Amino acid sequence: MPPKFKFSREEILQAALELTRESGISAVTARALGARLGSSAKPIFGLFENMQEVQQEVLKAADRLYQSRLQKAMASRQYPPYKASGMAYIAFAKEERELFKLLFMRDRSHEVPEDPSSIQPLIEEIQRNTGLDREDAFLFHVEMWVYVHGIATMVATSYLSWDMDTVSQILTDAYLGLKHRFSEKAVSAAGNGADA
Repeated sequence: MPPKFKFSREEILQAALELTRESGISAVTARALGARLGSSAKPIFGLFENMQEVQQEVLKAADRLYQSRLQKAMASRQYPPYKASGMAYIAFAKEERELFKLLFMRDRSHEVPEDPSSIQPLIEEIQRNTGLDREDAFLFHVEMWVYVHGIATMVATSYLSWDMDTVSQILTDAYLGLKHRFSEKAVSAAGNGADA
């Protein structure tokens, strides 16, 4: 008969997620997790192969939490959908600093790059709002997202402590500036084509 464990995988994962929220993923050790659960480390290794598996499951749980907040923000209609995605990203950095660092500030050099189709709805939103073709809409998104990520990183590391109204205004300014630059680029390209 297989051994019965005092804790379920979900309870262990929840404790690991809370440890990560408080002190970062490096705090998720067998000893710390056992202490959080009021137990030895034995139940952990009865339900998980090793601590690397626990940490991978924490990463997945953090991503599910982020995706849920992103979808909720985009559906709320507090902001236009594209802006809502950036606001949600920065809000996550502010409210879940350690989970944000885990998801978006870790070494990813050995990971498979994300599927570009995952941002397709955002590219289409930019196209609808700006009239840009797909290639320029993608470049617009990359430039805007570098800006958003920079703000989020400074918030997550406590370099900035902006309120969300300030963040909203700054993102609007950046968006309008990029939109103007891309429309000027299109006008210039059209003018050059007329001369040919």
